[in-house]
Amino acid sequence: MTEAKLAPNLPQWMKDHANLYMSSGGAEGHMYTIALPNMPVKAVPSLLLTTTGRKSGEKFVFPLFYGRAGDGYFVIASKGGAPEHPGWYRNLRANPEVEVQVGTRKLRARARTATGAERSPLWEQAVGIWPPFADYQVKAKDREIPVVVLDPIV
Repeated sequence: MTEAKLAPNLPQWMKDHANLYMSSGGAEGHMYTIALPNMPVKAVPSLLLTTTGRKSGEKFVFPLFYGRAGDGYFVIASKGGAPEHPGWYRNLRANPEVEVQVGTRKLRARARTATGAERSPLWEQAVGIWPPFADYQVKAKDREIPVVVLDPIV
């Protein structure tokens, strides 16, 4: 099995956050404290998602904000409202078996895109966790930002 590495092209704040998360074994970094203009300081839950590169076959780690979905978790494939889906989302579409770390808990999961009646309450929960997701959807225009459910594999 290939050793996972930090995804390329992450902004510096995400690299710093993921490195702290990984180096502490999840003891630090689970709650990410962020301050953005015109917003109060907010603590946002984050996890580490490891996907397998659809072209390279290498394992890449991405720090993402998350919410709970039943026994599992969900993440938002926003890419800040860019017109295309993030690379990690394209990776898991090609190979939905992923690794997830939430705090110190590590698990294997199968990723799937929420649709229909399942998507709406998860999206609303996501916007409650991280309000800028709503702005990202406006910016993305015709691209519906995917809500990705991470179902534990037992």
